[in-house]
Amino acid sequence: MTPLGEIIAGRIRATGPITLADYMEICLLHPRYGYYATRDPFGAKGDFTTAPEIHQMFGELCGLVLAQAWMDQGSPAPFTLAEIGPGRGTLMADMLRAIRKAPGMAEAAEVALIEASLHLRQIQQDRLGAVTHLDSVEQLPGKPLFLIANEFFDALPIRQYQRTPVGWCERMVGLSETGLRLGLGPVVQLPREGQPGDVVEECPAAPAIVEAIARGIAAHGGAAIFVDYGGWNGYGDTFQALRNHAPEDPLAHPGEADLTAHVDFAPLAAAAIRAGAVASPPIHQGDWLLSLGAAQRADRLAAAGDAGALAALRRLTHPDEMGHLFKAMAIWPKGAPPVPGFDALRLHADHA
Repeated sequence: MTPLGEIIAGRIRATGPITLADYMEICLLHPRYGYYATRDPFGAKGDFTTAPEIHQMFGELCGLVLAQAWMDQGSPAPFTLAEIGPGRGTLMADMLRAIRKAPGMAEAAEVALIEASLHLRQIQQDRLGAVTHLDSVEQLPGKPLFLIANEFFDALPIRQYQRTPVGWCERMVGLSETGLRLGLGPVVQLPREGQPGDVVEECPAAPAIVEAIARGIAAHGGAAIFVDYGGWNGYGDTFQALRNHAPEDPLAHPGEADLTAHVDFAPLAAAAIRAGAVASPPIHQGDWLLSLGAAQRADRLAAAGDAGALAALRRLTHPDEMGHLFKAMAIWPKGAPPVPGFDALRLHADHA
């Protein structure tokens, strides 16, 4: 068992089984042995590769989308340009380069990064220079906010519930003779239908984060884009681990594997609408990028000598690659033009 596994086992022996949410939080954020506290997990030398690391066109298009939304709302200055879970800073670097196309935007932008890992904060500082690091979205200033979160919500701790013949029971992490194992806790009240064996997941932190972001956007203007893999009011066990670019048992190497779960976009949209903003339903990442001109951008880059542009386009947009697995969702203030790429997909709060 890993050093962090021994710590978790000791806690379970002392106080009993822990929730999956507690397990994920410990594994990812433990100050000494946590996954994000001890390593750079991105790229070929890490455990996974995100869209911004695949090619610059992803970040450029995201930046141009926020630039158009900024201009559509009267080019407010100053404003906060923020990212939650910014990784190496690659996405923000590409966005900052792209927004220079909008006159005055780069000068008006005050960059804020919401990052829990001190290790990654240093990497971001080295990449981007002087930026403001925040611990949570609640610390964002009260001014227009243009924000992006790519593969952030999938790493937030989840709770799982399994339907049994006597009702829903929470899945807990306990101990067996060979190590950590999953088991079921007592029956709980859950307002979901289901058949014995069905599993549902909840992410308690995600709606609160979206509601705080949307409340600021509704009050001060701005826009937010969330890109992640997941669906809408889904069922099933999506808890998973990735280590050295390969899936493995999420309980096998605590602190040494990335732990994620599919994002349920339905409660995120509901949270944004509760806060007074407009929310789009999620659309396929591939459809969104292609509607923004990703294919034309890749063709131009390829013609200019970028040998990997067309392969990157396929990976980002093709249904068999990231194109359908990943979804994009946007929020914006009532009365403002829709965020580009979401024009035909408005959901008004009074119709939700």
